[in-house]
Amino acid sequence: MAVYTEVTDDELNAFIAQYDLGAVLSCKGIAEGVENSNFLLVTERGPYILTLYEKRTRREDLPFFLGLMEHLADKGIACPLPVQGTDGQALRELSGRPAVIVTFLAGMWPRRITPHHCAELGTALARLHLAVADFRMERPNALSLDGWKDLVGKCAPRADEVARDLRATLEAELAALEANWPAGLPSGVIHADLFPDNVFFRGDGLSGLIDFHFACNDFLAYDIAICMNAWCFEADGSFNATKARMLLTSYQRVRPLSPAELAALPWLCRGSALRFLLTRLYDWLNHPPGAFVRPKDPLEYLRKLRFHQTVRGLGDYALDDGGSYQV
Repeated sequence: MAVYTEVTDDELNAFIAQYDLGAVLSCKGIAEGVENSNFLLVTERGPYILTLYEKRTRREDLPFFLGLMEHLADKGIACPLPVQGTDGQALRELSGRPAVIVTFLAGMWPRRITPHHCAELGTALARLHLAVADFRMERPNALSLDGWKDLVGKCAPRADEVARDLRATLEAELAALEANWPAGLPSGVIHADLFPDNVFFRGDGLSGLIDFHFACNDFLAYDIAICMNAWCFEADGSFNATKARMLLTSYQRVRPLSPAELAALPWLCRGSALRFLLTRLYDWLNHPPGAFVRPKDPLEYLRKLRFHQTVRGLGDYALDDGGSYQV
């Protein structure tokens, strides 16, 4: 269970007294999530999500995350909205951690991904990218090239404990990405972690996006690459071109991609695969005994990286260079 900080009843009641939400009826830890402590909080006014930000989340980044959610909600993007206390403040402290209550978003994330899910995702992602065009706060991506270099340095000495010749693979891939990483692509605020468990559906429709705590400024097409890796591979490791076509087609109906963005997708996918391989590998190698959360398998993203290393263009993904796809 993703609860790193326990909250006593007295602490919780004193915390809730700062809001106009009525009395607490229940507060239960949420299993999803690996970075922060999350609780399903039910008060007399209804359900909410209570998040305690743990040590890996920088306190100075929190105004960006909260401001982004408020901006997106104002633009009509379905996402959680920070709840303000009676003093007008959303960010406060609980059990020695920065804490926020956000509105509850109804829906469930899809356990079995279909092409329809990918189409809905593409539309939502494009709408998000357009909605942040006038968002004025910025947060650099700490998990881009410089961050990957730092993680390779930390993980390389023990990487071969996880897979044979993994150290050499990481160092060679980092060098290739440093030499070929694109420049000058359209940029803005991206979600940067839009995995299936951060996308809710009700029936056939996408009902909202959650967990903006990796959001940052980067290439908009890099967000698409993250989604391709997270949504378009099957359990056996094979790439599903139908899902990728649905994702890209729906995205481009809202925000057409430039030829440069389409051409860069193979390298962006490689960068995304290395990013999640490295963060998972770091957590795997530094997993404390008895921790609540089991680290995710880094080798899943090693397999995805190896697939992308064979790609030379969109044709190798069974996609065309024009990005015009028939649904």
